[in-house]
Amino acid sequence: MTTQHQWVNNNGVNLYVTTDGNPDSPPLVLVHGYPDNHTVWDKVTEQLKERYFVVRYDVRGAGRSDKPAKTRAYRMTHLAADLAAVVDTVIPDRPFHLAAHDWGSIQSWESVTTGPLTSRIRSYTTISGPCLDHVGFWLRNNVTRVSEGGTRKVLKQLASSWYVAMFQLPLLPETVWRAGLDKVWPNYLKNREQVSDAEYNRFQRNDGRYGVKLYRANFMPKLLRPEPRPAQCPVQLIVPGQDNYVKEQLFEGLEKWAGKLSRQDIDAPHWVLLTQPDVIAGWIDGFAGRAAHA
Repeated sequence: MTTQHQWVNNNGVNLYVTTDGNPDSPPLVLVHGYPDNHTVWDKVTEQLKERYFVVRYDVRGAGRSDKPAKTRAYRMTHLAADLAAVVDTVIPDRPFHLAAHDWGSIQSWESVTTGPLTSRIRSYTTISGPCLDHVGFWLRNNVTRVSEGGTRKVLKQLASSWYVAMFQLPLLPETVWRAGLDKVWPNYLKNREQVSDAEYNRFQRNDGRYGVKLYRANFMPKLLRPEPRPAQCPVQLIVPGQDNYVKEQLFEGLEKWAGKLSRQDIDAPHWVLLTQPDVIAGWIDGFAGRAAHA
């Protein structure tokens, strides 16, 4: 079946949604990260649409979806409500599998751990996107453990996440995107992230400009005041070993929060969806199948 397109409205914010596959197949929702839109999942979707009804959407601030001007509109509660609006419209009352990458994973933890969707999410595959509440507890546990190496781990992660601090600055990130970062972004992906077929995306400039609000709206509140967030479904953690931004130490102790946890390690960079889509699709499929028959 060809890709279907529709719009879903959540409290005044219009979200662009695509679906692939047979609507009678098990639903699988894929959520993208920053600075991407739903097309980052194209290659994985091609592998999965014969067995699943694949639902993707541009998160607020990305792609064709609306781009609220105020930072507070990008808080985690709104992002979780967006996911709920999409599934309630496209696959109402049906259980579904969820997989997400980068900021898509960060925001999806909200729905996996609390709220109205916990009873419907059958499995969750998370790639390069830790729960910010979990990270907040990890920071607390490690920042003062000098002799045990905890402080070194924190400093190492801060060095890898330098861009998070930059994104808190007003205007600077937006100015960089307006100045033409979108034009050189494909070369960055090719040279730094091993994405050999990276191409210019006409949505890239706005994806980068508005997506920084995700960081401003959520990072500091979550890290300074973390809440216990246990997962309510089986979780599959995929860890790219060459990730330049999200180091595997951020997932230490995840078994405390995800009782049914599986882990897959892969020798790949951050955008593993683009460099090894067949492997990622296979792991999502296998994990969803096991969860469905558990």
